[in-house]
Formats: sequence, structure tokens, C-alpha cells
Amino acid sequence: MNDNKSTNIIWHDGKVTRDRRSQLMKQKGATLWFTGLSASGKSTIAVEVEEALLEREKVAYRLDGDNIRHGLNRNLGFSADDRHENIRRIGEVSKLFADAGVISLCSFISPYQADRDEVRKIHQEHQIPFIEIFVDCSLDVLEERDPKGLYKKARAGEIKGFTGIDAPYEAPISMELHLRTDQLSLKEECQVVIDYLLENNHL
Repeated sequence: MNDNKSTNIIWHDGKVTRDRRSQLMKQKGATLWFTGLSASGKSTIAVEVEEALLEREKVAYRLDGDNIRHGLNRNLGFSADDRHENIRRIGEVSKLFADAGVISLCSFISPYQADRDEVRKIHQEHQIPFIEIFVDCSLDVLEERDPKGLYKKARAGEIKGFTGIDAPYEAPISMELHLRTDQLSLKEECQVVIDYLLENNHL
């Protein structure tokens, strides 16, 4: 379904191709999409992977869920519709980053399978690599970690619609990587991601 409200618009191609940008940057753009419950370690892993990539002289940039809600998506709440729009916007932004040759690292709970599938489709339509990474952890460990105190507030009824407590999280069906952060160290998790990128010729 086309919900584009803009009219009289035509796509304007330029002279610089994605291949030329890749040759200049000596890398190919891609999107790494870290999905999982709050406190599962999505942002922590993305920070580590970003540093590991830059140490390999690769250009990477993190798009973090909380950070994005301070700016681009500050007008969105946490209803199902707003969550969908949040992920749609970031899907488009990460596609642009990757088209420019940057490896974008997206850390978003992104609880709905349909929304993640839509982002994957956006990338596939433009032949841009999309790597979905399920950052998995048991709820018991998440509530024990609870670095922001959000689970405690959700259990007390102070936060409504909190993913994993009184709002659903649909675990990925066919992700590229599955990280169990209650079983691996941060260093091991980062190495799994880097090894995948190397083995699949993304670096």
C-alpha cells in the first residue's frame, strides 16, 4: 500500500553511483539491525562493534533507539502506530547511510516482526545488505540487570505498555545472527558479529 502523501514528485538520479562511493571509501555499506528487549545489550554490543569496525578502518555509525527519540523521532510515543513509524523512519535512514557506503548499526527494540520485515524489504529493494541480529536474554536476567529501573517501574504499574511485561515482543523468525547475552561475554558477542561480516564478505 502506497501511503505517500506527497504529489508531483519524481525521483532525481545523480551521477555518483553506490559502486563509486564504495570504491572511494574502500568498503560497502550495510545495515546491522540489533533487536531485543530492553536491557538485553543491544546498544552495548553496537558500541563495541562500532569501535571494532573503526579499528579496521571501516566507517560505521550507530543509530540508537533512545538517541533517535531525542531528535528525529522525538514526536513519537510508544503506541503500536508510533512504534511502527519509529522503525519505518529508521529503516529509511539506515538505508540512506548504507547507500552512502556507511555501515549503520541500529539498536532498536523493534518488537514487531512485520515492522522488521518492512525494513528488510526496504533494503532488499535497493540491494543493500540487511543483517538482523537477535540480542536475546532471559527475562529473569533482564529484570536483574534493569540498568534504567524500567522493569521495576513496569512491574509496579508506573509504565504502561512496556515491551516484555504488558506489551508483546515478537522474536525474530529468520535472523542472520542470534546472540545470547546471558551466555556470552561482550568480547565474544562482538567477535561473532565481526566474524559474520568477514565470512560473508561485508568487510
